[in-house]
Amino acid sequence: MRALVQTVSRAAVTVDGTTVGEIPEGLLVLVGVTHDDTPAKAAELARKTWELRVLDDRSAADVGAPLLVVSQFTLYGDARKGRRPSWSAAAPAEVAEPLIEEYVKALRARGATVKTGRFRAHMLVESVNVGPCTVLLEL
Repeated sequence: MRALVQTVSRAAVTVDGTTVGEIPEGLLVLVGVTHDDTPAKAAELARKTWELRVLDDRSAADVGAPLLVVSQFTLYGDARKGRRPSWSAAAPAEVAEPLIEEYVKALRARGATVKTGRFRAHMLVESVNVGPCTVLLEL
């Protein structure tokens, strides 16, 4: 699994003109899943995300910052051979969706306030990055 974590002053996800997830200052987390990922990896990635010290050297756990989690299969895009990315390393939706749900569940079990996008929907993701600070976590 991969998570691209961005510090934001606000972030929101809109589907068909309706806001489905929105947070004030906190973390926008784009999460990608590959074929060999497991619920245990989802839980470990959630722990790493929650404890990542990117908010003035403190973590979301330290300050109670909310997270907006958005599935992002393109984190596994490979454009090394030409101009058209290959998505073959990304897990199919049937595999990825339950693991994204496990990731969110594990964050909430740690006390996180988590909002989400909508899986398999065309989402408009809006964010105002702070810093900007962007970190790639990978298991």
